[in-house]
Amino acid sequence: MDNASLLKERRTRILKAVSLEKSDRVPVVLEYAGFAAFVTDTPIAEFISTPGRATQVMIEAYECVGGGDAVNYGSFSPYGLSYSFGAKVKVPGVDLPPDEIWQVLESELMMREDYDRILDIGWKAFFREFLYNRVFDDAEPGLLPANQKKVDVQGLWAEKGIPVLSGGDVTTPFELLCGGRSLEKFFMDLVEIPDKVQAVMDEITPHLARNITKKVAERGYPAAWVGGWRAAPFMISPEMWKRFVWPYFRGLVNEVLDSGLIPLLHLDSDWGRELERFREFPKGKIIMALDGETDIFRAKDILGDHICLMGDVPAALLAFGTPEEVYDYSSKLIRKLGPQGFILQSGCDIPANAKLENVQAMIAAAHHVSQK
Repeated sequence: MDNASLLKERRTRILKAVSLEKSDRVPVVLEYAGFAAFVTDTPIAEFISTPGRATQVMIEAYECVGGGDAVNYGSFSPYGLSYSFGAKVKVPGVDLPPDEIWQVLESELMMREDYDRILDIGWKAFFREFLYNRVFDDAEPGLLPANQKKVDVQGLWAEKGIPVLSGGDVTTPFELLCGGRSLEKFFMDLVEIPDKVQAVMDEITPHLARNITKKVAERGYPAAWVGGWRAAPFMISPEMWKRFVWPYFRGLVNEVLDSGLIPLLHLDSDWGRELERFREFPKGKIIMALDGETDIFRAKDILGDHICLMGDVPAALLAFGTPEEVYDYSSKLIRKLGPQGFILQSGCDIPANAKLENVQAMIAAAHHVSQK
């Protein structure tokens, strides 16, 4: 089969899973960054040097693995994480040895008095100066996304017959403020000045999705990533979650839906307490990607007739397990969560130290078990 036909077949398989339709088999998606460098013996500092090099190495890694139906995202920049986390990132070859993995740095970059400045000048102006004066002040300029040559990421993958799901990231005001203030300081803000925090969130939210969804749609990607990690329900009380997380998360997901894109909900940590709320979204329009902390089998019981689930082969299993163990767990996921409304994937990223044969075992399960 030629690559154009492969691309169409794989996209169709993914879209059928999203819309809860039965397909020939359960699709399998690969999500990775650091793993690409390690499996291709590429120094991490080289891997992150340019978007073009990152994309090329990720394609080489896909070809080493073989058989996936899509990749979650198609390129990578460590400094790109700062736009979602509101935090500094330590980068290999700059702050770290050239073959170490990048690290998001927990620190208080945003002060409590900055809430008033955000309300005074607006989030867009504040975030621009915040990034370049406090987050990127000691960054390597040549590695900043804004200073790098753009590449046609989706086009490079499409030439190989491989779909890329997500073309951009949407984060919530909770995550940005928590990252910028640091977890401890932000949680104190929620207790001590809740009305001020809510006013700032109201100011931030209109700026988070509009431009991203426009670019993602123009470039032809099917999905936009909507993430949550510290906003997970197990982190805060039900009352706080209902006030400071869900209204903003729900609004951003609906904005992605209204743009004609699939919201790819990347939900790290435990979201179990509030799973029922996701039935508020339209049926067959969303992917919920879980990382293993949320019980994916319970999620199936609650949401299986409403939302496509994706996950959740554990990082530890991919790194330290055997191919037989990975195949068995992947098979269990396919049998219990498929054949409709399920996409097999690692729980969050494939870890950098995953064994190649383990990742191949996950893919083998998708090709064989779901056909039985």
